[in-house]
Amino acid sequence: MKLKKIISIALTVVMSSTLLVGCGQSKKSAEVLNIYNVGDYIDPDLITKFQEETGITVVYETYDTNEAMYQKLKSGSTKYDLIFPSDYMVEKLIDEDLVSTIDYSKIPNYKYIMKDFRNPDYDPGNKFSVPYLWGTFGILYNKTMVDEKDVQSWDVLWNPKYKGEIQMLDSVRDTMGISLIRLGHSINTHKTSEIEAAKKELIKQLPLVQAYVNDDGKDRLIVGDAAMGIVYNGDALVLMDENPDLAYSVPKEGTNRWVDAMCVPKIAENKDYAEKFINFILDPENALKNVEYIEYSTPNQGAYDLLDNETKNDPTAYPDEKILDKSEVFLNLPPDVQKKYEDAWTEIKSQ
Repeated sequence: MKLKKIISIALTVVMSSTLLVGCGQSKKSAEVLNIYNVGDYIDPDLITKFQEETGITVVYETYDTNEAMYQKLKSGSTKYDLIFPSDYMVEKLIDEDLVSTIDYSKIPNYKYIMKDFRNPDYDPGNKFSVPYLWGTFGILYNKTMVDEKDVQSWDVLWNPKYKGEIQMLDSVRDTMGISLIRLGHSINTHKTSEIEAAKKELIKQLPLVQAYVNDDGKDRLIVGDAAMGIVYNGDALVLMDENPDLAYSVPKEGTNRWVDAMCVPKIAENKDYAEKFINFILDPENALKNVEYIEYSTPNQGAYDLLDNETKNDPTAYPDEKILDKSEVFLNLPPDVQKKYEDAWTEIKSQ
């Protein structure tokens, strides 16, 4: 799961004076909705509004990665009513029978979800998940240090001109995905030859790389200690506000078009309240308020229509369809294929 903003991220956040935050165990009550989400990934005012409108108390706990969420859900140690997994994790949860089907008769606001986000490969028919937010990853670069023409292709990350100024993500799927896209392969490939080719290209690239980073690389980009790095588009918007010399590019070969969704775990004790909350979030005005707070892209047509023209026309938030048509969503990989990626990653990192 992406850390959606660099501001005010915390693993447990008190959202408002009326919002209860769990301390390791969810509260069980017919009047409580137990939510498990990434830190700072919802406008806290919306939690307050939902509580005031429904009388339902929200217990809100946070996690930092999909995998951490999965492990806690799998353990059955606590009962959550609503979770926010990413695309590939949705597929994994479905395969392991850990999420419930959605009762769309209770979610009339689903009508606002754009057609492009319905019937995804990771959940055909959206039987188990409702799109929440989406985005891309691309190259955030310093315009005083990098030629804009260079960042139109992923090849720039292999350009010796920028030796020692390139940051890569410390993430097997994202970084292997970049190498696969550059070679013209699917980011979900099962082919050993393609995985090996991507690995070899990343090993060749190592002498040019300043560091493999996650959130720790963002400060370096802000102050100009690196010429370019890989970031998610919402983070790019925040960072560009901090430093106007920064710009964001989604290369012409395409990228990962990720989707985060809302799901109801099988262990949920308050499924009706979870679906009520989903419907609440899909209300266009609420969805607009949420996306303005988080700064990622909305799959909600009603909310999109309410955005100002500057945001709608910002390619960082809403890339050109030609780019998106070349982009893919990460899918859950079979264990044997996942091991091929992990083995390749181990070899890259051991160089």
